[in-house]
This record gives sequence, structure tokens and C-alpha cells, in this order.
Amino acid sequence: MLRFSNFLFPEATTPEDDARIIAESLEEAKLCDELGVEVLWLAEHHFDGNCAYVDPTTFAAAVLAATKRIKLGFAVAQVSLHHPVRLAEQMALLDNLGKGRLIVGLGRGTAYNVYEYQGFGIDWQEAQGRYEEAEEIMLRAWTSETGLTHKGKFWDLHMPRLRPICYTKPHPTVLRASSSEEGALHLARRGLPFMMNVQSLEATRTRLARYRAELAASGHDEAVIARCMAESWVWRNVVVAETDAEAERVAIPAFEAMQAHRREMREKVYAEQGIRMVKETVPPARVQVEHALIYGSPATVAARMAEIDRTGVGGVICAFRLGPMPDAVARESIRLFMTRVAPEFQPGRAAAAE
Repeated sequence: MLRFSNFLFPEATTPEDDARIIAESLEEAKLCDELGVEVLWLAEHHFDGNCAYVDPTTFAAAVLAATKRIKLGFAVAQVSLHHPVRLAEQMALLDNLGKGRLIVGLGRGTAYNVYEYQGFGIDWQEAQGRYEEAEEIMLRAWTSETGLTHKGKFWDLHMPRLRPICYTKPHPTVLRASSSEEGALHLARRGLPFMMNVQSLEATRTRLARYRAELAASGHDEAVIARCMAESWVWRNVVVAETDAEAERVAIPAFEAMQAHRREMREKVYAEQGIRMVKETVPPARVQVEHALIYGSPATVAARMAEIDRTGVGGVICAFRLGPMPDAVARESIRLFMTRVAPEFQPGRAAAAE
């Protein structure tokens, strides 16, 4: 059964929009809780308005207090920007506040926005190493009953037992992001599920097939393979309206404006400093309408989701509010999706239709 979630990734085009967008984002979280969305994912981006609430750990506390049943995930916490002990403490607290509703999505940090590293005084070329060391520290901090001693490249630590202890045992659910096929295969070898960034449908099919094959080749049994596939997620931008024409009218301008806003600060930094983290010779799937955006009537969107379902992945991370899209439009899109698209994927629906 394909599962659905909402990536709450709200853009504030100007600083004057910040307060309004943050308030609207909290209301969107409440709506998702009421409509039965399984997971609400939070992003982390700094300085550019691409993610209005900026700090997902702080915002997560407000969301958990305002909701009752929805799970809360990070897609992702930019681990390389954080002290791992502080981040482990914050996640343990959130795990207690949500009574086990937390999914700790971990990633190295942005692969595109050098200014996010510069703003925190971190060399972006150290991001992967910092992430790997920090993840190890966090897992040990959550599970050690006697504290830990760690001497690594980036941190030298000697600490008592972490408090508060985790609500979930042995620690909150952890999910790693992978933006490359090699990263996905590395997680397959470890028997771990993953979050995939926006890819074309064909690339999604291919990567998931190779991921599944690598799980088997690494000696994992069918139960582990099934669990890893069921707990893995892919990301798409989604707009639902009553008709295909109305969805197209709303979705494409919002998507294109969002991509332009996300490029703006990168291009400014490149013009001023000559630094570009990733040199892309062709437009990647994440910026192409045909690959990154699913839009249309409920029937059209359901058909597109069925294509993803056939890849065998467990769930779709749907970003509904795109760029400058008005709050009311995004909320209606979520309602239509949860009342007229998601029910098509409930257990037994296909058998009943036959």
C-alpha cells in the first residue's frame, strides 16, 4: 500500500512575509493531522526564505503541541550544521513531546547552497565527514546508559548519560537521505531504508530496482528487503484541482517561480564569490516540470501515483505548497488529495475495483 505525506516546505518571498507564512504553516500542519496525512516532513534551510520557519527542531515542538496523531519527520536536519550532542538532546526531547511520533531524517546538509555553510562558519567540503561523525555520536548518545567518550576529527567529547532519555526505544526512528545512486546502494548494504530526492520516474524505477538488488546481494533476507522498501520514500511536488486545466494554471507558474527563487541566492553568491557547489551541465530532474511536478484532477494525479506505486517504494513525500502559491490554494489541494486520491490506495481498494 502506497503511503502519503506532506513536505511542509513553505517559501517566504520577502522578510515581511515571514510571520504570515510561519503561522499559515502551523495551520497547514493541523489540517494534515485532521485529514489523516501519515507524516508531516520539515525542511531546514537558512538565510534565503526558501523555508520560512528555518529551524525545524524549534518548529517541530510547536507542530507536535498542535497536533494529535500525525508523525513528524525531518527531510532533513542538516546534520553538518549542528553540534551532534545538542541535536541528539533536541531530538530526544521532541521524541518525548510527540510520544514516539518522531522520524529523525538525517542528511549531510545542502548540496547546493554554500552560503548556508558560510553563515555557520563551516567549510562545505567538510560536510560529509561532519555528518558521518555526528551520526555516530548521536546514535551512541541515545543508547548509552553511562555516557560516552569520543575523540574524532571534528569533536572531542566526554559526557555523562544524555537526558532526557528517548521515549522510543532504543531511539527514535532514523531515516537517511540519499541524493545519489551510490548513496542509496551504500544504505542497502547496511540494510537501511532511505529518502530519495526528486528524480524522473524512470530514474526512480531504476534506482529502486538496484537498491532492492543490492539488499539481496548483501545477504539481507526477504523480510529485511520488504521492510526497507516499505520504509523508503520518494519526493514529488503535487498540485490537485478539480480539473486538469485548473491544476495546470495554478501549478506550473508556482513551480517555476519556486525554482527561480531557489536559484536567486546561489547565483548572487556565484557572481560575488565565484563559488558553485555543484556544476550542472543539464537541468536536473528536480527543476523539470515533467519529472518534478505531478498536477491535475484527482483522477489524473491518482494515475501518476499508481506509476510510482508500481516501483515498489513505500511512500511519497508530497510537497503541496509551492513557492508563492496562496495558502488557500495549497489547503484545497491537500483536501482534494486526501479525500479523492489517497483513498484509491487503501488496502483492498484494487481488489474491490476488480
